[in-house]
Amino acid sequence: MPLALLALAVSAFGIGTTEFVMMGLLPNVADDLGTSVPTAGYLVSAYAIGVVLGAPLLTGLGSRVPRKKMLLLLMALFTIGNLASALAPDFGWLVAGRLLAGLPHGAFFGVGAVVAARLVAEGRQARAVATMFLGLTVANIVGVPAATLLGQHLGWRATFLVVAAIGLAAMAALARLVPHIPVEAHQDVRRELRALGNRQVILGLLTAVFGFAGVFAVYSYLSAMTTKAMGFGESSVTLVLALFGIGMTLGALAAGPLTDRALRPTLYGSLGALAVVLVAFPFTVHVQGAALVMVVLLGAVGFMTTTPLQMLVMNKAKDAPTLASASNHSAFNLANAGGAWLGGVAIAAGWGWTSPAFVGAVLAVAGLAIAATAGFLDRDGGKASRVVAAHSATPARPAATPARPAFEDGTGSPGGPAAKSANSSPSGA
Repeated sequence: MPLALLALAVSAFGIGTTEFVMMGLLPNVADDLGTSVPTAGYLVSAYAIGVVLGAPLLTGLGSRVPRKKMLLLLMALFTIGNLASALAPDFGWLVAGRLLAGLPHGAFFGVGAVVAARLVAEGRQARAVATMFLGLTVANIVGVPAATLLGQHLGWRATFLVVAAIGLAAMAALARLVPHIPVEAHQDVRRELRALGNRQVILGLLTAVFGFAGVFAVYSYLSAMTTKAMGFGESSVTLVLALFGIGMTLGALAAGPLTDRALRPTLYGSLGALAVVLVAFPFTVHVQGAALVMVVLLGAVGFMTTTPLQMLVMNKAKDAPTLASASNHSAFNLANAGGAWLGGVAIAAGWGWTSPAFVGAVLAVAGLAIAATAGFLDRDGGKASRVVAAHSATPARPAATPARPAFEDGTGSPGGPAAKSANSSPSGA
């Protein structure tokens, strides 16, 4: 794998840390700024709103900017947003800082996924995208617990100063390791918007909203479940969250090669497995050993859905995948907000602390139904243009050695439908 993927993963680590660390710092922020914990919860919402708004807006504005420069500009905005959060004089300014830090999130992952796919040969593109996402999962194992402890001992402002420093390190890595990747002559906002209107892209985004909401219906209340349902003390919450992060990492590692081999079956399988794990979760949560295993499984099958969903919208957007890729992260954040809200409704209704798992299972099944419908309606039979490395900035690859293609129909056969369309369907991104 190219070293440029390491730069993308470091950037993803910083983004993942700042996205999730606020959940652990809410009591500290509330005490320091003289507000309640529920009111401080708006800081989580502010970041999510920034992601939803920034993904299409910044991607559209940067459609003509070379990819490497765009990544640097987005990471600079991320760094400024975290620095503004650290220096915020009151709660209102902190909300603004969180909103600013969230704006580049979706656009960065959208552009970064396209860049990652172009850095490698066909047949390894999903693995490249999954490698970038590993930074996000490692953040949940190392970054979030460490940043939470730092904030508890040195103050929450120190946390955001450290995240800003990670942003600077990521910018240095991007500048040093990512090659120049020019924007194609045909790339413009109108083409990206037309690609976003593709029926398969829309169904892919809806799959992300419903399917991934199943994960966050439980994850949002995992800390409370740890103490109130599993029977652990408060000191074990960090361990349980880290186990969830380990599961996410395992899911990301498995999703890359599986998606390269068979995209839709990987998506169907991960959503189906997610529904099964969520249904089983309430029945095992009271046995501590089994509960910890289920937390790892939940993180694994939940995050295994992200890579096939990312590749699906990129493939179906054909030669304008960047906006669709970025919008996928808006969909994920809508899933975060919607899943957390519906899980909270179930708890407030008196159904118990584990009831969000059943809500999540229903959402996962809804996502699977949408994905299956999209597969049934897919008239091109998996012939959609791949986000190929035709314009890759890694010229060292011998031209006489053709890259082995990855077939979306999962056959891996040069005689499959994807191969038959290779000469008649132009490649590009």
